[in-house]
Amino acid sequence: MRTLIATSLAACLVCSTAIAQTSTTTITTDQQSKVKTYVMKEKPASVKVTETVAVGAALPSSVTLHTLPADVGVQYRYAIVNDKTVLVEPTSRKIIQVIE
Repeated sequence: MRTLIATSLAACLVCSTAIAQTSTTTITTDQQSKVKTYVMKEKPASVKVTETVAVGAALPSSVTLHTLPADVGVQYRYAIVNDKTVLVEPTSRKIIQVIE
């Protein structure tokens, strides 16, 4: 019985890890191109932060989030942080993608 419970728990952990890994948000290559073009046209200033600038990290409230036009087809906001363009989920302020 203990072996069955332990095996079931292990299976649940493996499944939940796989689900968490597949929930990464990305945008299409076309959307990335539109974001890059828009950002180059707008030329917003880069904000320097000491926090890590990576997917999943939350931006501090001192960073201004900019809106993208509707034709880009992305519901996220963007910011230029440490000279990197990042897409951000506006309510959590978490970075969902770094656009190179």
